[in-house]
Amino acid sequence: MVTKYRWTNHVVRKMRFYRLSPSRVIRVIRAPQRMEEGVAPGTLASMQTAGTKAKPWEIWVMWREENKPASPAGGQKIVITAWRYPGTSPVRGQIPIPAGLIAELEAEGVFMVP
Repeated sequence: MVTKYRWTNHVVRKMRFYRLSPSRVIRVIRAPQRMEEGVAPGTLASMQTAGTKAKPWEIWVMWREENKPASPAGGQKIVITAWRYPGTSPVRGQIPIPAGLIAELEAEGVFMVP
């Protein structure tokens, strides 16, 4: 049986330290409020806000897609690390859109690149 997610030992320790469940980490990957390029090459970072208005914090997960497909639906995701960020983090580099996709969307008239 092939699973969609592979967990590193590092993320398992961090999840225990920050009291994050596997389902919460997967939810951050599947439905992020913001995505950025990860610090490590070839990785992505996903974020969701949590906490209260008085004391907000964010949950971040750094992961990458494995090259070998896990199933016909797509490749396996390797979860590298997860952490809580107190407050609101500054916006870093946004995820770049592939050039082929930009050209396709421009041809369909969906949006124009300045």
